[in-house]
Amino acid sequence: MASLLRVSRNALSSALSSQCHRPLSRGFATDAAKAITQSPDRVKWDYRGQRKIIPLGQWVPKIAVDAYVAPNVVLAGQVAVQDGSSVWSGSVLRGDLNKITIGFCSNVQEKCVIHAAWSSPTGLPADTSIERFVTVGAYSLLRSCTIEPECIVGQHSILMEGSLMETHSILEAGSVVPPGRRIPTGELWAGNPARFVRTLTHEETLEIPKLAVAINDHSKSHFSEFLPYSTVYLEVEKFKKSLGISI
Repeated sequence: MASLLRVSRNALSSALSSQCHRPLSRGFATDAAKAITQSPDRVKWDYRGQRKIIPLGQWVPKIAVDAYVAPNVVLAGQVAVQDGSSVWSGSVLRGDLNKITIGFCSNVQEKCVIHAAWSSPTGLPADTSIERFVTVGAYSLLRSCTIEPECIVGQHSILMEGSLMETHSILEAGSVVPPGRRIPTGELWAGNPARFVRTLTHEETLEIPKLAVAINDHSKSHFSEFLPYSTVYLEVEKFKKSLGISI
């Protein structure tokens, strides 16, 4: 009987002490929340809270603060998305076997799949490198390829292991670039497998001055195509900041 009274007394005292301390702890939490203030130096556009990143072992995707990655994009493993670039809805960048790099002001449009192999059968680099000012059209598949600056990859295109697009080249929509195939600079390629269609420069026609001038004028019309796309979100954020509109 004495032991039963002792147990009940201990239970009652512990319950009373917990009731006394609960309002005090809530008060501390409220004071701590009021003490937290946002830094005025914080970057005004920061999309990192939207990104779905999947670490694979020691590899964690790296994304620049001002890069835009849509909420339903999957980034896994050795992936680097650099300044001013964007990856749009539904794309998957899987760097489980090798590195994937999205260069400055490049954009990967909707539903693209980018990955890399352990090694390339051609002996060329097996990582996937997309350099600056590159546009990758929607629904494209890239695997262990290299795309040099200011190139355009059309929608529904496929680039296989070891393939290379040199600077200022264009791949038409629905094209397939076989392993190890090189698209020279200033050329337009298309088809399955991809073949040369026409040149975008006049370097090989200097022997015929009139024709060279005509091709030069025609090639200039393509220069605007290599301007960076999908970077308008940066201008919107700057405009909102100038008007004092909070995110």
